[in-house]
Order: sequence, then structure tokens, then C-alpha cells
Amino acid sequence: MEFRPLRVFVEVVRQGGFSQAAKTVFSTQSTVSKAVKQLEDELGVPLLNRIGHRSTLTAAGEVVYRRGVKLLADREDLLAELDEVRGLKRGILRLGLPPVGSSTLFAPLFAVYRQRYPGIEVRLVEHGSDQLEESLRTGEIDFAAALLPTSQDFGWEPIRREPLVVLLAYHHPLSAKCSVSLAELKDTPFILFDSGFALHRIIIDASRHANFEPNVVACSSQVDFMIELVGAGVGVTFLPRMIANQRRHPGVRHVLLDEPGMEWIMAMAWRRGAYLSEAAKAWLELVREIHGTE
Repeated sequence: MEFRPLRVFVEVVRQGGFSQAAKTVFSTQSTVSKAVKQLEDELGVPLLNRIGHRSTLTAAGEVVYRRGVKLLADREDLLAELDEVRGLKRGILRLGLPPVGSSTLFAPLFAVYRQRYPGIEVRLVEHGSDQLEESLRTGEIDFAAALLPTSQDFGWEPIRREPLVVLLAYHHPLSAKCSVSLAELKDTPFILFDSGFALHRIIIDASRHANFEPNVVACSSQVDFMIELVGAGVGVTFLPRMIANQRRHPGVRHVLLDEPGMEWIMAMAWRRGAYLSEAAKAWLELVREIHGTE
């Protein structure tokens, strides 16, 4: 079996369609369709049910996708090990970082790493935590910054623990309180991070646990834009206290979110049992050194 058609198929499933997958693999939609057809012909079973512009996995497709993700990750591990057996002098570290908090939490680590290991090429990928976890699971990156709790598939080292705060416009009736619960905000519109961010999922799940479906009026990956929307009275948003304090706005108040067990806990995660290159081991050692874990 060739790996390229398998990788294309996995991307079609992950991206939710042929056109989106074509952008990810830097190819045309026609080429992506042919690659999936080639894989189906080779395996002798249909992998996708094509209904108009939508495609859903067949039973065989679910098996191939699950096994394919692991095969592709194992292939990346194999190539990394072979590189080091051949005596690769210039290592590569593939690092996934989120847009939120990276400047504070990871820029200092990155600077020390570059100073100690100038010959190592660092390839950065920036997405929300949930999307980074998918890239980690497929072996596209060595480490991902992830919010805890995370999958049991991953090992992790804690980086930072912060309470969540609610950002409300000054004229909001709850803005004078010291803390608020999600239930108190059920009639207020929510401004959330995009769905690829773990904090989006965390807020939605917690709201449903509080017996209401939040009215999400806007989603964005831009923190400053979200804060401006709050200041304009569009709705409320949620941030780790550390990030909120760095972006003070004259028309916005920060109120502690009073929800048991809801904290923003950032960690550096990797796949359990995955091969870690020397470059990756050096990064993990630095994380443990700076943040004092064993």
C-alpha cells in the first residue's frame, strides 16, 4: 500500500471534505478524489459514501481511517529513527503551539532552546489545542500544547495553571460581582474561540452541564477582537486570568468564573509510546527544567 493515498484519505476525513483536504495537502480536488479512488480500488471496498457535496465513512472506511492514522504516525516514527541511525547532525523539532498564551508561556522556552541547540530546525504549527491534538495523534508534530484533561493517548508535562475569568462590559448587570457562575450568564450572548480551540469545547460542555444551551453570537481566534466585542456590549467571553490581565480594556471588567473544576491548565503533550528524536528529548528536558517537574 502506498502511503500518499492513505494520507490523502485521512485528510479528507479529518478536514470534512475533498476541497478542504486539497488545501491541506497542497493539491487539487481532482487529484485528491483520484487518490481516494486509488485506495478504494487497491483495497477493493468503498471507503466513503458520497452524497452530493458531503461524504460519510462506510464501515470499511472507519476501519481504514482508524488504522491509517496509526500507520502514518508509525511511518513518521520510523523515518525519524532512521535519520538518527544515519547520524543526522541537524535535528528537527516539530512543535504545535496555540495562539493563546504562547507569547508568555513558550517564547522564553523557545529562546533558550534556540540558544542551546542552534543547529536544530524548529517547525512551528499554530492552531487551537483540539486541532493540535489531532496533528499530534497522526504524528505530524512531536509535541502539542494542550489543555488538560487531555486524551489518555498522550503523556504530558504541566506548564501553567490559571483560573478562568469572564470578561463583561462595564454596564453589564453582573460586572460588579466578584465571581459569577455559568448559570447566571445563561441569558447573555457568548463570544467564544473557534471550534478548534479546547476552550470553546470546555465552555459549551460546562454550559450544557449547567442545563442550558449557550447563545453563541460570535467565534474567533483573535483575542483582541473578542475583547473589543465585549467592550461594545455584544456579549461576554472567557479567558485564562493571565491572558486577560495582559489585555486590559477600559470598557471591560474581569470577573472570576465560579465553576468547580474549571481551570485553564496548559501542558506540553506527546504521544505515549512514540519515538522521540534527540531534538524532541532536548525540548522535553528543557520543559522539565524550566517548570520544575520530574
